[in-house]
Amino acid sequence: MARSQQTFGKKEKEKKRLKKREEKAKRKIERRANSKGGEFEDMIAYVDENGHLTDTPPDPAKKVKVDAESIIIGIPKKEEMEEEDPVRNGKVSFFDTSKGFGFIIDAENNEKYFVHVSGLIDEISENDKVSYELEKGMKGMNAVRVKRI
Repeated sequence: MARSQQTFGKKEKEKKRLKKREEKAKRKIERRANSKGGEFEDMIAYVDENGHLTDTPPDPAKKVKVDAESIIIGIPKKEEMEEEDPVRNGKVSFFDTSKGFGFIIDAENNEKYFVHVSGLIDEISENDKVSYELEKGMKGMNAVRVKRI
């Protein structure tokens, strides 16, 4: 004869589950009976002219008419953007020939850009005035096609 697969522990767990379910159902019924159920008007929130949430409706006098065709979605086309000269000028602030890298300080905005020996056209040393182009590198902008002026 086979024994029942239901052990004492399983029976106790099932009893606890049923008891929790009953308590949850009782709480749900009690909440429904005691809830006041707010009015729809109490739940509405408005956005004022500054973009803040308020409980008062906006003033119709402050309403601004926006022409839908004047709204531009996306980035401007390439023709509309003014082209920037890719060649920049600067001064070599540091260059280590044994390691093959250095830094160039831009003449316009005083930013430092990394330069590697692979991006050189002419040989450079510290305090040389150079012209270069910028390219996105792994850690930021790198100076490439560097030549002495």
